[in-house]
Amino acid sequence: MKLIPIVVTSILIFLLFGCTNPPIQINDTNTHDSNNTIIVIQFDSNLMYPSPIMTPGDILTTDANIVCVVGYTATVRDVPEKLKNQIYAAYGVIDHNRDTYEMDHFIPLELGGSNSIKNLWPEPAPGFHEKDIVENYLHRLVCKGQMDLNEAQRLIVTDWYKVYVQMKGA
Repeated sequence: MKLIPIVVTSILIFLLFGCTNPPIQINDTNTHDSNNTIIVIQFDSNLMYPSPIMTPGDILTTDANIVCVVGYTATVRDVPEKLKNQIYAAYGVIDHNRDTYEMDHFIPLELGGSNSIKNLWPEPAPGFHEKDIVENYLHRLVCKGQMDLNEAQRLIVTDWYKVYVQMKGA
């Protein structure tokens, strides 16, 4: 229970100050104190982005006319549970649920991303709701003709969190 205030405080600092070192990773060191446990908090900049080796991103289309069709993503979304489980295992994620991880398209379907294993990764919380906000924002800009789809794809891959911070500051 001592850990909850530390976690909440860390998340608030992260959200308020736009730290580029994203959410926290909590590791049990298996070292014991008088309470029989020690928890180490590590800031890991790799949590907000997938491994560039395992998930570099993959594009299905660069045609804004296709991704801006209402209902487009429903026609292309197809990630079998078996593939999701393989990806979780490849990333070393043993225990996962909707509150802790989301199987994410690094380049989202709504911005022309594919269902390829090169574009899928287990995105941890906190973070996946924030990335969804950025994806929706960029999709709106693309579909209004205010941004090129290639640029939106580039922004997601290079630093989607920077876009999120800029959106919140505007």
